[in-house]
Amino acid sequence: MNPSNLLQNMRTGDVRALARCISLVENESEGYEELLFALDINQDIPVIGITGPPGAGKSTIVNALIGLLSKEGKRIGVIAIDPTSPFNFGSILGDRIRMSEHFLDEKVFIRSLATRGSLGGLSAKTIEITDVMRAFPFDVIIVETVGVGQSEVEIIGLADTTVVVLVPEGGDEIQGIKSGVMEIADIFVVNKADRDGSDLFINNLRKLLHDKEAKAWNVPVVRTVASQQEGIAALNEKIREHFIHKDVSKKEFLLTEKAYRLIQNHRMKNIDKQGLHEDLRQALKGKEFNLYTFVQKYFG
Repeated sequence: MNPSNLLQNMRTGDVRALARCISLVENESEGYEELLFALDINQDIPVIGITGPPGAGKSTIVNALIGLLSKEGKRIGVIAIDPTSPFNFGSILGDRIRMSEHFLDEKVFIRSLATRGSLGGLSAKTIEITDVMRAFPFDVIIVETVGVGQSEVEIIGLADTTVVVLVPEGGDEIQGIKSGVMEIADIFVVNKADRDGSDLFINNLRKLLHDKEAKAWNVPVVRTVASQQEGIAALNEKIREHFIHKDVSKKEFLLTEKAYRLIQNHRMKNIDKQGLHEDLRQALKGKEFNLYTFVQKYFG
């Protein structure tokens, strides 16, 4: 089926057409650019980014949000960014394992993307695939990132609302939160809030936010115990409030970030990491290997 027919079917809610469109874009198969150029992107579909350090319970929160939204009759698209093994370039985690309870729900579409060597927490194709999903009649799209190191910051170039998930490891450790992560959060979630020290951690986080320069949107802190469904309704309400709030200047910033990453990805598209590995392996056989001389030949 050609891209225009796929798009037409996708717009009517054909899930198989959506899956084929995503595969076309992810694999950069023939006709994928034609498909992207023809997208009718619905900017009124909110994109929620869920990020934070490993072990914070991001997938549990996403599961709980999916369940809540599905009960409301919402149609939900989920992009789960999985870490990639540096040795075999495959996806380590599996969204259908993590979110298996929603697998048979007709209102829920879940797609897993491997980072494929991307330095940050987003797959290189996440921007395009999110826009493909915004051309489908979803009510909401959730993007869950790997959230390793500083990669959480990448989500600001993609999501209308960025939810940063933390856990209370100790009330006095609030200063350990990276400043970049503090800046990107539209909503903070302190998950596993039944742990010792959670009240002190939450109070310190709120104080830190209060001490920052006042903005039009005051970043809330929501306490959850996602495994028990506690606090999920409150989180969903804050997400709704933030999307209604809409910051025009942020939209311009988001589009600038998207454009920058699309240009960056396009310029890097001919650099295959596996091929790079093989070239490096061959170059190392030389007696006078120099990394900078080796890299120079890739500059164009």
